[in-house]
Amino acid sequence: MTTGTLPRVSVVGLGKLGAPLAAVLASRGFTVIGLDVNKTLVDSMNAGKMPIVEPQLNELIAANKERVSATMDANEAIQKSDASFVIVPTPSDSTGFFSNRFVLQAMETLGKALKNKQGYHMVVITSTVMPGTTGTEIKDALEAASGRKVGPDLGLCYNPEFIALGSVVRDMLFPDSILIGESDAKAGDMLQTIYLQMCEKKPPVQRMNFVNAELTKISVNTYVTTKISYANMLADICDRIPGADVDAVTKALGADTRIGAKYLKGAMGYGGPCFPRDNVAFAAFARKIGARADVAEATDRINNFQVERLSALVSKFAKAGTRIAILGLSYKPHTPVVEESHSVKLAAKLADAGYVVTVHDPLAQDAALAVLGDKVVGASSIEGAVRECDLLIVATGWPQYKELDPAWCRRTGQRLTVLDLWRTLPVDKFEEVADLLYLGSGR
Repeated sequence: MTTGTLPRVSVVGLGKLGAPLAAVLASRGFTVIGLDVNKTLVDSMNAGKMPIVEPQLNELIAANKERVSATMDANEAIQKSDASFVIVPTPSDSTGFFSNRFVLQAMETLGKALKNKQGYHMVVITSTVMPGTTGTEIKDALEAASGRKVGPDLGLCYNPEFIALGSVVRDMLFPDSILIGESDAKAGDMLQTIYLQMCEKKPPVQRMNFVNAELTKISVNTYVTTKISYANMLADICDRIPGADVDAVTKALGADTRIGAKYLKGAMGYGGPCFPRDNVAFAAFARKIGARADVAEATDRINNFQVERLSALVSKFAKAGTRIAILGLSYKPHTPVVEESHSVKLAAKLADAGYVVTVHDPLAQDAALAVLGDKVVGASSIEGAVRECDLLIVATGWPQYKELDPAWCRRTGQRLTVLDLWRTLPVDKFEEVADLLYLGSGR
């Protein structure tokens, strides 16, 4: 790396987070080379269009093609970069812990390539790992494979992202803060320099040792899920009290600076690839070291109860055999991901209970149907789903559902019941044709 120029970066793993990181870095002036074992992802990045649904991703890649490339050759990636960001899966094992097997494979691959390189190189672990592993097995694997010691000519950092699918690019450009667990000041300084160039604004940078950074990452997600489950607990209580309104309560709670408004909305439970498993891993880790994580365990129990709560609510308004339409299957808007989606779990539970279930989602319908199989029927349009049902559930707050035509809800001789879990539809537009019920409204 020449003094005064930006470090060259390699991104190891071109999946849902790695590809956006490569695109964002390239858009901010970095020369980026992606490394992956999947030839399709490598060829796609070189062609300028990734098969990943994420807002702004392909636009950034296309606009910065001269600075971004990809390879399956680790030697090429190492020779053409000064820092390597490793974003590979860390799947949960049977105990709830994150498995480092793909991270350790990456350390071996990068380490072998580093044997053929002169000069300093920094390796950044961006994948979420368990506390206590970056400075032990991950560091050991990198040193063994490279023949180098972490120090003057080899930097190691733990640097997890705090992003959400559906807004990955935006979240990378505008993070609340940057978390760096560093082997030494040289590595931390280099990584901080990269981030201050990459981010649109200059976020605060939290620098610390490996284990504190690992604990911080998993603690943030556990704390956020606790807020979500607290709001859902309040919604359940408000449902049972005439005149209660969870939105009024959480708005007042959120105005208190000790609490804050983010993630404090009583609706469905949390899902996706991170929140559920991070909470389970945190509790499992606490148990292993002899500590108590009662709050994390209660958060998980409350979250798992939400599908049962919603199916019980449906049974108050509809008997088995009733035609039910569920709008929204992704675990959140703007992504096709259905991992741990409560909408999908609810659809399966209602189908198993004897309801005739039709489902719709702008992006996630195929993925959901692959999970649900022939338990449900996929709707070809929003209108078709709404017109053919006897009870409607708006389960994910997609903006498309705000445009739902009240005329589709009109029924002869009866009124359609609509359970609007995220308060997506305005009551005044639907009160003539349907009974619109909000979660947590005491109605």
